[in-house]
Amino acid sequence: MGLSLTARANLQGGAGQSPWRRLLQVASLVRYRFFLYAGLLPYLLGAAWAYAIAGAFDAPLFWSGLGGVVLAVIGVEAFNEYFDSRMGTDRVFNPDDLPPMSDWVLWLGVAAFAGALAVGVYLTYRGGWPILAFAVLGGLAAIFYVAPPVRWAYRGLGETVIALSYGPWMVLGSLYLHTRELSWDALWASLVPGFLIMALAVVNAIPDFHQDRLVGKRNLVVRLGRRRAVWLYAALAAAGLLTAVAGVAAGVFPLGCLAALAAVPLLVSSARCAIDTFETPQRFVPAIRSIVACYLVAVTLFSAGVLVHAWI
Repeated sequence: MGLSLTARANLQGGAGQSPWRRLLQVASLVRYRFFLYAGLLPYLLGAAWAYAIAGAFDAPLFWSGLGGVVLAVIGVEAFNEYFDSRMGTDRVFNPDDLPPMSDWVLWLGVAAFAGALAVGVYLTYRGGWPILAFAVLGGLAAIFYVAPPVRWAYRGLGETVIALSYGPWMVLGSLYLHTRELSWDALWASLVPGFLIMALAVVNAIPDFHQDRLVGKRNLVVRLGRRRAVWLYAALAAAGLLTAVAGVAAGVFPLGCLAALAAVPLLVSSARCAIDTFETPQRFVPAIRSIVACYLVAVTLFSAGVLVHAWI
């Protein structure tokens, strides 16, 4: 939700474009990294937990749920691009460079969310009402992250909504598809991606501090200031990694989950860069890239540690 790590593509095309050109614009809108770290990894962690720990896996439901996740993140990205453009978040310092966002981006988001809802209804029919509850929670978080009238990101709640959506809700929802039950241990496991994705939400807002403040986007970085936000995101990322350690020490997670600690050097590299460059957005980019890599490595290896438990 709203985690833009690269320059935005020119998505303001007009009526004269060919269908192929529009298709390319859709592909640029739904950027690969968003699928990878925001949607798919927590969903895969829930499925891995169901398979390795609970001994249950339903392949048709897995693929259906995966399709719903893909549609949901398309909707999230489209809504974020459209409503941020309408609020002027990306135009504070270059208002003449960006033409108005086309309405087709909004309708792409509406269509994607409608498709995700259809998948949710089907999965609810197959697996019971708790699936609908997870779908509704995720939908409310996704649709109203920057969309009116709620606008979580403008009320200082966006980072928490992201953490819940891509931590507990995504992991437990994925688990429930296969097991028809929830687990306190899986909830604990969901804190690993939850803390790390919240750290990403914070660090990503640091370069946008001035424009976010000017348009009234009262996120945590605007409320705390950039210096404190650096320490906050580093603490959140560290909490995600320490959760893996604590879970293994308590016997909740398999020993292989300690492989997530391979991401520690990436966190250290990110924090060092951020401390020196948080006031200079262009120089701050390596800090963002390192924490993205930290997330990818930590959650992937943590999930792999869960899967290895089933094989040994």
